[in-house]
Amino acid sequence: MHLFLAEPDTSPFLADELRRAAPDAAQREIEGLGIAADLKLEGLLLAFARQTLPDAVEIHAASINAWADRIIEATAGIFPDDQPWRLHLWPQYGEGKAGQHRCELIHASLVERLKKRRRKLLRSLVESDAVFDAQTSLLQCILTSPETGWISTSLAPQPAALRSLISSFPRGEVPLADDKSAPSRAFTKLVESEQRLGRQIERGQTCVDLGASPGSWSYVPIQRGANVIAIDRSELREDLMRNPRLHFQVADAFKYKPPQTVDWLVCDVIAAPQRSIDLLLEWLREKRMRNFIVTIKFKGHDEYPLLDILKREATPLCAEFHLTRLCANKNEVCAFGVV
Repeated sequence: MHLFLAEPDTSPFLADELRRAAPDAAQREIEGLGIAADLKLEGLLLAFARQTLPDAVEIHAASINAWADRIIEATAGIFPDDQPWRLHLWPQYGEGKAGQHRCELIHASLVERLKKRRRKLLRSLVESDAVFDAQTSLLQCILTSPETGWISTSLAPQPAALRSLISSFPRGEVPLADDKSAPSRAFTKLVESEQRLGRQIERGQTCVDLGASPGSWSYVPIQRGANVIAIDRSELREDLMRNPRLHFQVADAFKYKPPQTVDWLVCDVIAAPQRSIDLLLEWLREKRMRNFIVTIKFKGHDEYPLLDILKREATPLCAEFHLTRLCANKNEVCAFGVV
């Protein structure tokens, strides 16, 4: 069984998403975590899964040292000693710092044990949240109480091959960016999407921002030295309008076509989800951009199945495609990727 983590308020939507993807697959809710389900991971896209633990196993460990031993048993002889691996270890119980302190003690015990038994495995353990490469393996361990939890082992190249499901961030949570100079907090969605994708808008690149006002999604590339073509009926914040790297056009975001292929399409426009889906698919089919970040916004919950259209039609048009309810999202999902 694979374990798919979700926020408590989105767990029912994740269950529906899994049923649509594999109607006959067995699944059960794991209180406080998400959904455990038995289905094929290859080709699967889940907007409401914050993190995926392939072939997760429930375990019991009576002590700090026993937890460290369980982790060693799951990695030694399985992960190549000469290839990098990462450990995601976190608590999912209680309040305060007791669970985090226990995880820190487990990590310390693990290091001491590896020094004595598996020095090569210790040397290949890396601390990073960079996107996975084909050489990196992953061990995920969740404590649901001081003595119970789940362990998942992902041997390379699985973490890289399933990047749309397996986040390089522990439990799939990305710290929200902070910049009080931005026009609004909406910029955090753009930055989080970049972090999950493992690439960002860079100096000298050209970015089209559809539905740009008041300018939070134009603000980020401008700060980085990129050129922005901002499309909206309303102007952006005054300082952005004065910036020489901003090229503002009064136009309909859904009708605009760039004169040539741009480096990035970004779009956080308020629109019905079907319109945003159609817009992204049109840009993908016409190959108008090299990279993209687009928000799909919802009013309620009944339109979530529309995301299946993107899963089916956008994936073949992309070298890499992600569809995720970000930590920064409200009732919305972000599609981002590489054409």
